[in-house]
Amino acid sequence: MEEKVKISMLLEIYGKLLTEKQSQMLEDYYNHDLSLSEIAENQDITRQAVRDNIKKGENKLFELEEKLSIMKRTLEQEKQIQEILTELSKITDYSSDKKIEKVLNHVRKELNCLV
Repeated sequence: MEEKVKISMLLEIYGKLLTEKQSQMLEDYYNHDLSLSEIAENQDITRQAVRDNIKKGENKLFELEEKLSIMKRTLEQEKQIQEILTELSKITDYSSDKKIEKVLNHVRKELNCLV
């Protein structure tokens, strides 16, 4: 997974556990694609201070993920759900029973809500 996407996902999960300043700078940098200079100008601080805050925030996000593994478990669950949906499609393709098809469609709909 691309580092930028990974940090953006971690920010979504753990962002509230960072300082407000770190969270905002990471949000601006990763999700709003602002440069360090643009963020520094908006925050009225130096570019180096922005970089330091972003690095501290990134380290905190990775530390939290290492301890709690929420993103890892979520991605694993999504993968398992996709595998189940694939298997359900196979059953639907080979079955001509309308009752089974109705149940499978309901299960598929519920699983899609989880992804």
